[in-house]
Amino acid sequence: MRDFRYAQFCPLARAAEILGERWTLLALRELLFGPQRFSDLRAGLPGVSSSVLAERLAHLEERGLVARRTLPPPAPAVVYELTEAGRALRPAIAELARWGARFLGPPQPGEQLTPRALRLGLHFLAKRGPVPERRYAFCASDGASEERFAAVGGPEGTRIGPDEGPVDARLWGHPFALASLIAGALDPAAALAGGAVRVEGDAARLADLPRLFDLQLSTGTGAAGSPTQEGR
Repeated sequence: MRDFRYAQFCPLARAAEILGERWTLLALRELLFGPQRFSDLRAGLPGVSSSVLAERLAHLEERGLVARRTLPPPAPAVVYELTEAGRALRPAIAELARWGARFLGPPQPGEQLTPRALRLGLHFLAKRGPVPERRYAFCASDGASEERFAAVGGPEGTRIGPDEGPVDARLWGHPFALASLIAGALDPAAALAGGAVRVEGDAARLADLPRLFDLQLSTGTGAAGSPTQEGR
């Protein structure tokens, strides 16, 4: 493992030493969902190699942000989970995600969005002020995995939670299609007519959906480059 040091007695420098290497923040993002097996983490991080992920996890263990635990029978398995120090990063990661959203731009060729990353991203980008009182349920699927959750709007903002109770509309689609619809970059009528999204309930109420989130995918916000398939 490389010694990644700035040689500065500065709290920001220390944070960058711990979190600054590629894939580290995204591994922590995945662990915000709870304990994960190594295979679960790899599935949630398309493009990372096993060796790089193992190195990043070992680094986070050494720093006391991540711990390993063996689950009891009947399904014994080794899982990784955040420690108290790791969980303390959640507000900082949320604010970094909100800041980074302004640079998303439209999806670029080769970029991926897993259903789980969509759910967590929407949690970070949920509006914090009054929004329309709407309840939407989502089933995001990319063919390899699926996430079901709900977005509930009201006077105190938007909340992401389990898919429970009645909804104004229930939507099925690929994470990219749902993200485009939520951002207002995809017209609901066009999405439904083209089959990109399937809806059950009052389709007219989808007009309020973008008002629940701070997410824009316009070309003027900047665009990220295409990712490599593996590496550091």
